[in-house]
This record gives sequence, C-alpha cells and structure tokens, in this order.
Amino acid sequence: MAARASPEELENGVPLFLTQLSEKLRSESTGAAHSSGAIGATATRHGRDLMALGFTVSQVVHDYGDICQAITELAIEQDAPITTDEFKTLNGCLDTAIAEAVTEHARITAAARANEELERSGHVAHETRDLFNTAILAYEALKRGTVAINGSTGAVLGRSLMGLRDLVDSTLSEIRMAAHQQRRERVPVAPFLTDIAAAGRLHAESRQLQLVIEPGDSAWTVTADPQLLASAVTNLLNNAFKFTAAGGHVVLRARVNEGERLLIDVEDECGGIPASVGDPFQPFGERRGGDRSGLGLGLSIARKAVRAHGGDIHIRNVPGKGCVFTIDLPLARAEVPVAPGTAESRR
Repeated sequence: MAARASPEELENGVPLFLTQLSEKLRSESTGAAHSSGAIGATATRHGRDLMALGFTVSQVVHDYGDICQAITELAIEQDAPITTDEFKTLNGCLDTAIAEAVTEHARITAAARANEELERSGHVAHETRDLFNTAILAYEALKRGTVAINGSTGAVLGRSLMGLRDLVDSTLSEIRMAAHQQRRERVPVAPFLTDIAAAGRLHAESRQLQLVIEPGDSAWTVTADPQLLASAVTNLLNNAFKFTAAGGHVVLRARVNEGERLLIDVEDECGGIPASVGDPFQPFGERRGGDRSGLGLGLSIARKAVRAHGGDIHIRNVPGKGCVFTIDLPLARAEVPVAPGTAESRR
C-alpha cells in the first residue's frame, strides 16, 4: 500500500500542483482569470518542505518529473490525447515549479552551510581562547616559582599547549582538504606510526595513560599525504586519550587485511559507546564522557582526511571495555624492480 501523503505534501506538494495545473488549463480554454504566480509560490514552499524532510535536489526534480510521466500514462489509459497546447502548458508549469522548488532548496542549503561555518568558526575561536588563557595562567604560576614544573600545574600547561597544537593541526588539515591541496608520496607505515607514537606518548603520560604501539611489517607502505594522514591518526589517538580513564591503555596497531588493505587500529578503554550517543563523527555532537574539551571536530576531520585517500574509518564497539577505531586504506602497490641495462633503467 502506498504511503499516505503528509499534510505538507497535500498543502504545498503534488496534489496542489495538479489543482493549479487544472485551473491553468481551464483558464486558457475559457479565458477565466488565473493567478500566474500561484504555481511558483507553491513550488517554493514545496521545495522548503522537501528540504526539511531531507530530500536532495535531484529528488525534488524527480518528484516533479514523475508528474509528467503519470499524466502522460493516464492520458493513454483514458484514451484522452493531450493536445500540443496542453502539453506546452504542462511543460511550462513543470518548468516553473522545478525552478522555484530547486531555487528555494538551494537557498536553504546555502544558508544552513553558512550557519554551520559560522558556528564552527565561533567554536574554534572560543576553544583557542580557553586553551590559551589556561596556558598563560599555568605559565604565570610556574614563573613565580611557587610550584614545580613537573607537578600538576606543569601538566596543565602541557595539556593546554598540546590542545592548541592539535587544534591548529586539525584546522590546517581541514583547510587543505577544502582547497584540495594534497601532496601524495609513498609512506612507509612502521616509521610513520613510530613517529606519531613518540609525540603521542607525551600526551598519554600527561593523562597517566600507557600507549602501546604495534607498527607492523617494515615493508608495508601507502600512497598518502603524510600530514593529512598523520592528522587523522593523531585525532583518533587524542580521542582515545580523552575518554580512557587514568591508568588505562591505548593501543596503536597496524595490520593488513588479506594483503590488500592497510588497517590502522586505535583501541581505547573508554567503556564503550552508549547506545544513546548518535554518530560519533558528527561535528559538535554529543561526547561520550565527562571531558567536554575539544570541538567534537577531531573525528569528523579524521574521516574526511581518510576518505580523501580512498579509505574510510570503521568503529567496533566493545560495551563495558572500549572501542576500536580502524582506518582502512589501500596498500601501495609493490614497486617492480627494473633490470639493469633495460630501456626503463636508462631513462
């Protein structure tokens, strides 16, 4: 059974369009007065309604395209041929409706995107200010000499500086992805992860955590932009550090899947993701624990960076223990050695 039309659909959608089309055709044959802007105004509201329901632009166009096909098929079934003038009127009305609906859909989409960018900029500025102020306060306390650098105040300063560093790295990565600026090269996986782990251990130690690294086979390589990929891995590590309680472990592990895909796991002890939490990759989304620091952008940026390399990030939830975020990337093809003396070797 077909789904019943929603109140919005009945008020501004296809049924109303058909009524207005009938009035338009009747006015052309009888000379009766007719509002020329009625269809456009209705289509504008219809485009707004479809946008609110999550329809894409192509679905909006398809919605009206179905009308033409349905009318044509009905005319054939009823043996009621459509005259040239009637068909011209139908096409004109459809053209107006599609144009107005798509225009309104695009306007709302653009406005929503602008609001999102404004919100993001505001959050970045707010987070930068908080981290910067905390770092200054900790520095002033250390400068007075009343507390030791290796104590709690020094740890606060370290966390603030690392937070600023991560915020800058994430922002730069997002800017580069938006500008489609990537510098691909062959990246050996083991030393790449070892370098990331060296900085990660400092972060882990500041939170009284242990970082375990399993870098994998020294022969594994990927073709990637090292900065963007490092940003993705670092964001996953920072997310793991944030939600793992003091005394816990975080594991950074590289492995391969059937010799074709590189899998980089970041395994934490966060206790698992509650069912009430929505998409963890949604910017500014609900976080998992009491630590509300950060913008909620790290996972979103990490996934964008990985997808820019032809891969993706998967999550395996282990309720009561933690979760594993896995970066899935294609391995680089093995370089074929060129025999000495061949034409290729002399180029």
